[in-house]
Amino acid sequence: MLIEECEKKLQNKFKELEEISFFNQKKVLDAFKECRVSTNHFFGSSGYGYDDVGRDTLRKVYSKVFKTDDSIVSPLITCGSHAISIVLYGLLRPGDTLLSISGDLYDTLKETLFGDGNGSLEDFGISYRQVEMNESEFDCNAIISTILKLKPKVIFIQRSRGYSSRKALSCQAMGEIFSKIREVYKEGFIVVDNCYGEFVEKTEPTEVGADVVVGSLIKNPGGGLAPTGGYIAGKQDAIDLIAKRFTSPSLGLEVGSFEMGYRLFYQGLFLAPHVVKETIKGAYLVGKLMEEKGYKVIPSSEEKAFDIIKSIVFNTEEELVKFVQNIQKISPVDSFVLPLPWDMPGYNDKVIMAAGTFVSGASIELSCDSPIKKPYIAYFQGGLTYEHIKILAEELEKLY
Repeated sequence: MLIEECEKKLQNKFKELEEISFFNQKKVLDAFKECRVSTNHFFGSSGYGYDDVGRDTLRKVYSKVFKTDDSIVSPLITCGSHAISIVLYGLLRPGDTLLSISGDLYDTLKETLFGDGNGSLEDFGISYRQVEMNESEFDCNAIISTILKLKPKVIFIQRSRGYSSRKALSCQAMGEIFSKIREVYKEGFIVVDNCYGEFVEKTEPTEVGADVVVGSLIKNPGGGLAPTGGYIAGKQDAIDLIAKRFTSPSLGLEVGSFEMGYRLFYQGLFLAPHVVKETIKGAYLVGKLMEEKGYKVIPSSEEKAFDIIKSIVFNTEEELVKFVQNIQKISPVDSFVLPLPWDMPGYNDKVIMAAGTFVSGASIELSCDSPIKKPYIAYFQGGLTYEHIKILAEELEKLY
């Protein structure tokens, strides 16, 4: 069978993923032990949430994992875009400039940036500029010259690719550009949207020069168990400012209750290195299969993965829609539902999304989404077990 042939060709990639997973599992375990996590940290709190040891210890664990001074980890953060917005509003002030050095931002952040009277950054007198990437690489000369000219308060990097055809960014590539930036510009905050990239490598952006990383708990670090939430980890001066936006200047991180309790957030983080490994293994398998069927895949099966997403380029809208619909059919939840393109809030184009997930919209679970526009790219991600993704691959082998 073609599936078995693909698996044989991917053995070296699979071995490398096992090594990364083992390294990250030990890192997470050490963080749990150093923070003396116990069952009393799983219980929630109500009201103001004063002295919520579960919340505060979870923050400490994340800080250990991401090697930062402090962090904010909360089920009250609704999604990754919300977490990024909290960071931007916390760090930026009227007259400041936000500079993206990885090109355009994800669709759901557009109204955070622009708009008259809608509470956007533009509404508060904050300007936005971006430096386009050179294919999938940073344009170093353009970045340095733009930084020296604009002196931005926040230098922003989107690690994953959003709805673009570029590749995700490695920590090595980010570290190199961060070093060059800091040689000439010591001010401002380097902020990385780390969504889809946690535990894909042995290092995280905060270990190579980022001041702040931010992400969603229903993606990689939630391990498929976290029911909601987001995280923000970074240097103390940055987290202090962001915390005042997260709640209010007078409260910071002293309040914030969650009566359901925190066990799923702890347990999900513990499982995350393994789940991410399963996800990427499955992405390699589906990608290799689609390559064998003649489709372009980004990144290719010969390249390293720096996020959990595999982009598959189709020739027509019909092919794209068919692919996404078949992922829904193989889902454990709502397998009988037929996804169709629709005007999804926060997006500029119609979007089709397959997400038959236990946690609504969880991208760490088997899912796929795409804007209906040329080029017709399916952004395939997730899968809690390799076996589940292999079952999908067997179905795709019959269809293409």
